Amino acid sequence: MNLRPKILIVDDVTENIHFLMNILKDDYSINAATSGEKALELARKSSPPDLILLDIMMPGMDGYEVCATLKADKETAGIPIIFVTSLDEVSDESKGLHLGAVDYLTKPVIPELVKSRVFNQIELKRYRDHLEVLVDQRTTQLKVSKEATIEAMGIVAENRDPETGGHIQRTKEYVRLLSEALATRAKYRGRLTDRNIELIYHSAPLHDLGKVAISDSILLKPGKLTKDEFEVMKHHTTIGENTILLTQQRLPETQMLDVAREIAGGHHEKWNGLGYPRGLKGDMIPLSARMMALADVYDALISRRPYKEPMLHSEVYPMILEGAGSHFDPDVVEAFIEQVDYFKATSEQIVDAPEEAVLHKVG
Repeated sequence: MNLRPKILIVDDVTENIHFLMNILKDDYSINAATSGEKALELARKSSPPDLILLDIMMPGMDGYEVCATLKADKETAGIPIIFVTSLDEVSDESKGLHLGAVDYLTKPVIPELVKSRVFNQIELKRYRDHLEVLVDQRTTQLKVSKEATIEAMGIVAENRDPETGGHIQRTKEYVRLLSEALATRAKYRGRLTDRNIELIYHSAPLHDLGKVAISDSILLKPGKLTKDEFEVMKHHTTIGENTILLTQQRLPETQMLDVAREIAGGHHEKWNGLGYPRGLKGDMIPLSARMMALADVYDALISRRPYKEPMLHSEVYPMILEGAGSHFDPDVVEAFIEQVDYFKATSEQIVDAPEEAVLHKVG
């Protein structure tokens, strides 16, 4: 395998190409083009050059235009360009550097100077490429770490109740399914981009974070809560919301936690305004919270709880439909209907195992 850096020489005079090739051939893999159009074609190949030596005065597309075109394309903008030309006016050099070239050599060139300038730019590009790889790796590590931390915080809340194993994994899958169905509608397409769907999916585990502050006597009560106990239970929404807000003040990037705070504070609001903690109505409820409201209720109904046995999917399905326009956003219910088979499959695959993740759209 040839691991030598690749140089593209562009000049309409073949003698000039051969001259530069003889200077550089011992250290580099050389390709050549005799026109600007051919240079663009070679630069855009799957294995682009590491550096381009570019003449300016060429028929058709001149070197300035080639440089400007390459720098305007994000796929080729990072290729360093050294102009090699007979134009020796300061204004010519200034124009070339302004267009994005890294260096400017005037003909006739000095071989040792060509070697030195090319070597320096190749080394700079190698360093820059390595740095970009390190940055990408670090960014990925931080993203995975952040997502794992958020999920761990959710599992802490979930583990307060030994009867709700898998609730976090199921509800985050339900929310993704609803998001993807709604994203196909023009009304939501701009709001539910792939990026936003990922944010909602990874924020969902924090919806019940506030339950860590609810006493066991209420959280694990085997029977129906009294009116006063239910009022205490309601506070888990604002407790979770405020806890996330405090966390945001200590983190430099908070977009995911913005969504988590919406979900924690709003997933018990109802479309008709009769929910809690604020009695928000309709579109006043954040979309992420409206989707979690359905996901949370569906999962609560199909799951075992200290106060109830699990219900069958066939029993829960009509109850969700009946809640359209009262408890749930009608659009979210329509999305549920579209994805109902995947809801059922998810509920059957993730059973009392919070550490197991289901494949998206199983079945």
